[in-house]
Parts: sequence; structure tokens; C-alpha cells
Amino acid sequence: MIRLTWRQFRAQVALALTTLGAVALVAAIARPHLIHLYNTTVAGCSARGNCDSAISAFLTTDHTLAGWLNVLVVVVPGLIGVFWGSTLVARELETGTYRLAWTQSVTRTRWLAVKLAVVGLVGMAVAGLFSLIVTWWAGPLDRANMDRFGAFDWRGIVPLGHAAFALMLGVTIGALARRMLPAMGTTLVAFVAVRLAFTHLIRPHLISPLHRTVALTKVSMGFGSMNGGPFTLLPDAPRMPNAWVYSTQVVDKAGHSLPTRVVSRVCPTIGQGGPPRNGPSGGGAVRGPAPQKAVDDLHQCVIKLSARYHELVTYQPAHRYWAFQWIELAVYLASALALAGFCFWWIRRRLS
Repeated sequence: MIRLTWRQFRAQVALALTTLGAVALVAAIARPHLIHLYNTTVAGCSARGNCDSAISAFLTTDHTLAGWLNVLVVVVPGLIGVFWGSTLVARELETGTYRLAWTQSVTRTRWLAVKLAVVGLVGMAVAGLFSLIVTWWAGPLDRANMDRFGAFDWRGIVPLGHAAFALMLGVTIGALARRMLPAMGTTLVAFVAVRLAFTHLIRPHLISPLHRTVALTKVSMGFGSMNGGPFTLLPDAPRMPNAWVYSTQVVDKAGHSLPTRVVSRVCPTIGQGGPPRNGPSGGGAVRGPAPQKAVDDLHQCVIKLSARYHELVTYQPAHRYWAFQWIELAVYLASALALAGFCFWWIRRRLS
């Protein structure tokens, strides 16, 4: 059974290994140049006093390649689910070849277990190797960017969980649909929906965030408007390397947000010259460089409001990065195992 599964699956493995080898070759060729630039521009920027400009310039290096590699790590688990998982069982159910296997000495449980073990392990290995290569290549960029949570989905070990879940989601949908094309389309939509929902709705709540209070200072404060409304203070988050900042607000001691009417009353001259120059137009927040009078008005406003208000930062500290990685991996692996259990039950009890 293992040999048969391998023969059915070897073309997909060959394609995956070829792509993996090509990505590894490109990364190996590009990385020495990236390391050289990091050592000559970023590593000694503190002594030269030009870290902001040096880091900004360095992060544009191989920007296109970095974008494609990051996208590849995110897309690979989905491709495994669509092209490997959804066709693994659906192809045999659609063509009827499963009947031949079940009338021999192979049981339904063994038939499915071998398929899932072979394809699942290979799929997780492929996704993990893609992530490992990209993480290795992008090491200098990540050290300069200091935003590990910003690259969370295409670094570390979570792609293994994504691949396992995508594969089992595809297998489950294929077993239910019994047709390859509907199963492939449904798997793609379902996987994207789950990933988006988990990223935006579940991941931020896996661990309770921390809160940090910072005094209002004129250095870290700007002003602007939200959706064309009255001008208010727009704080910058304090420098927190590799932390995941959820929000930065101006609040009072009771935790109430700074009302725009208070800003209008205490700081009546703020924003009289219109939006800050070079700021974006349209809806959303507006902030940017401002004339000197507007800067002076802002500084006076911050001084007046700092007696009652402070800056509240909600964040995840950098040292929780690997905790999030392991928790998310465990959640996706547990979901994959649950789907596998359902598939065994469905094929043994409900599929005829």
C-alpha cells in the first residue's frame, strides 16, 4: 500500500522538490550580498549615528525577492491542501478505483491511514523546508526590521501546522464531495477563510496582551483627524523592538479615551491651518509634517493635556513570539487530527 501510494504521488513530490531546490539555490546566491550589506551599513550605524536612514535603505534591498519568497511560504500550505489533499481521496472516489483496494486484503482504515501518513508527512516537510529556507535567507532583514510578529505567517514552525490543516481540510472536503474539481474549489475558499479568521480574530487573543503607560511627550505625538472629523492627538508607539503593538491610545487615569471635544476646548488653535502638509487625503487618519506654528501649537497642547492624560500601549512583548508559534502550531495540528478522525469515521461508517 505504501508503494502504491508513493507511485501515485511521486509526480507531485518531484515537482515540489524541484521548486524547493530552485528556491534554495536563489536564496543561497542572494544571501551573501545581503549579509555584506548588513555588515557594512546596519551593523555599525550606532557609531555613525545614521541608523534610521541605514535601516530604511537596507530594508529596500532585494525587496521584490523578499516579497515573492514570503508569499511562497504563505501559499504553499494552501496549494498542498488544494492539489494534494482535495484530490487524494476524491480522485479514487470519483473514478471508483477505491473499490478494487477495498476488495483486496487492504481495509478501509489501512487504505486511508497509509495515504494520510505518506502525503501528510511529505506535505509538512515541504512546507517546513520552504519556511526554513526563507527564514534563513531573510535573517539579516529580520534583524534590521525588528518586527518578528509582522513576518509571523512565513517564519518559524507555523507553516507546518498550516500545511497539515490544509491537507486534512482538502481530504475531508474531497471525501464529502466525491468530486475533484468541486473539492479543490471548496478547499481553497475554506482554507483562506479559516486562515483570515484565525489571523485576525483568534491569534490576537491566544495570550492576553500587556499594557504599558507612557507619559505624553511632544516628541512622540502628532495630530490629525479621523474620517474628516475634528482634529485630535495621534500618538506614536514607543520603540519596542520585535513587539506586537495592538494599539496606542491617549487615555485618562480611568482608561477613557481622549474626546475630540476636550482637544478642541483645551487646544483651540490646533489644526487651524488645515491638515498637516504631505498627509494623505480622504478618509482615515491624517498626519504628517506641519508648519512651525502648528508644531508649536501641538507642543503646547501636549503640555496642557499631559496632566490628565497619558499614552496607553497594548502589546505582546517580543519574548512571547515562540509561545505564539507553538500555540498556533498546536491548534492547527489538533484541528488536522480532528479532521482526520472524522475522515476515518466517514469512510468506515458512511461511505459505501
